[in-house]
Amino acid sequence: MTTTPEQLVFELPHRAAMGLEDFLVSDSNAAAVNLVDRWPDWPIGAAVIVGAKGSGKTHLANVWLTRTGAKAYTAAEISREAVPSIAAAGAVLIEDIQNVADEAALFHLLNLVREQRLQILLTADTAPGDLPISLPDFRSRLKALPLATIDPPDDALLRAVLVKLFADRQLSVEPHLVDYVIVRMERSMLAAERFVAGADRRALVLQRRVTRAIAAATLDALGY
Repeated sequence: MTTTPEQLVFELPHRAAMGLEDFLVSDSNAAAVNLVDRWPDWPIGAAVIVGAKGSGKTHLANVWLTRTGAKAYTAAEISREAVPSIAAAGAVLIEDIQNVADEAALFHLLNLVREQRLQILLTADTAPGDLPISLPDFRSRLKALPLATIDPPDDALLRAVLVKLFADRQLSVEPHLVDYVIVRMERSMLAAERFVAGADRRALVLQRRVTRAIAAATLDALGY
């Protein structure tokens, strides 16, 4: 018995558009979009965007980064020795504050925001009040910052995101296929990204367009 060898696939890199005009807005993320839109009219020069991994907070943070010319760091990179040079940038993006390594350093940086009229945007996957922070003053300062939360996507947003992710890979899909997928997959942006990447690869291997059968097989492989 002979078997057909698997089609050799050369995966080319693709880049998703990251401008604000490419960010799909619905009730689940409108508050975060409005927060970015209101800059530089932030009352205290600082704000927090909270959302699960893959929710779009990094996209919005990059939009803010482009508008402000800010420098970007992760919370794990912030040390007391580095705070003066970080503050010298004038505008700073600190991502993933749930992974903060030095609470005192980030607290000092937030104090400088007030003293030196800096601009700072923080991102986290959990609301500041729910983070396991040891320093009471630091916890209070974080909880006092303006906050916008990105909620899990609703049907309309998830449908639009799937279409956009396919378009980013130069793939077109039928509306009924998208409807088939959204009622079966995990309701998150990260799950949408994983599904589209998996369906794209499976279609390349089979040298076919993304069909319902390919979608079903991809969903099954991802455990949905």
